[in-house]
Amino acid sequence: MIHKSYLIEDNLSILKNNLALFYGENLGLINQFKEKIILSNKKSLLVRFTQDEILKNEDIFLDEIKNISLFDEQKIIFIQDAGDKILKLLEEIIPVIGENKLFLFTSLLDKKSKLRSFFEKNKEADIIPCYQDNELSIRKIITNNLKDFTGVDNQVVNTIIESCNNDRVKLKNEVGKIKTFFFKKKIILSELNKLLNIRQNDDFNLIKDFALNGNKIKTNSLLNNTIIEPEKSIYYLATINQRLTRLKQVTNKQNINLETAINGLKPPVFWKDKPNFIEQAKLWNSNKLNRAMKNTYNVELIIKTNSNLDKQVIIKKLLVDICNLANAS
Repeated sequence: MIHKSYLIEDNLSILKNNLALFYGENLGLINQFKEKIILSNKKSLLVRFTQDEILKNEDIFLDEIKNISLFDEQKIIFIQDAGDKILKLLEEIIPVIGENKLFLFTSLLDKKSKLRSFFEKNKEADIIPCYQDNELSIRKIITNNLKDFTGVDNQVVNTIIESCNNDRVKLKNEVGKIKTFFFKKKIILSELNKLLNIRQNDDFNLIKDFALNGNKIKTNSLLNNTIIEPEKSIYYLATINQRLTRLKQVTNKQNINLETAINGLKPPVFWKDKPNFIEQAKLWNSNKLNRAMKNTYNVELIIKTNSNLDKQVIIKKLLVDICNLANAS
């Protein structure tokens, strides 16, 4: 039986069966479902498996299903990275699940997946697709979480959306910080920007974009006037690598036009960032992106293994190298 994820988010009790599959690319949402399941079954014994662990020793898994716990009302069994290989075993154990609850979690399953088809057609099983969030769903999460706070206007919500970049895991962290900092206080935009490091992050993202756009004059000008904080060096590298990875996803789709490829990215490119992304996608090819990603990886390795190095100098040099590479033929 197929369920909409947003309905289950609000009411987990909709799931009436003892067998459920959560799948999709929204790992943040899947992790939230795991937390909700655990919280709503506090008296139950939680047992975790991966598909590989089960396939290596099916007997241990079957014993866990069949054996009754003396001290707990029921068992909650999580199976991570589930796929078609486990389907035959699942069909065998359905009659003996009893009061136990079995939850499977995995990433994308295409329409040809036998496991997905089994759950979609079986009335005694639940399946919940977890698709990537878009700006609308992120906006709803923010407004629901901050509904008891004053000062939550469109500017505040847009600032939070931009800060988390449609990433539900990051959003959860940001909302947690906001709730703590503004407890019994009105949310003020200037204070919110400081709390979320909006200005500092914006400065770095600006340099990153000028570098990826191959704009040497603006890249060098900003590098000379911007402080690169050493303690945030891994964050800076992750930001660069994330953009390079997403550009690589677009350049790999050679059989479709650029705009279609960009619109197909998940999570989607934030509207404010789209003009830069398009410009960069036109400038970079797979070969240059591979070189930039290798350079970024090497810099991360150097920083992690040499604590005495000047991280600011190393990050700035990487950005200059990326800018030069953007202009390479």
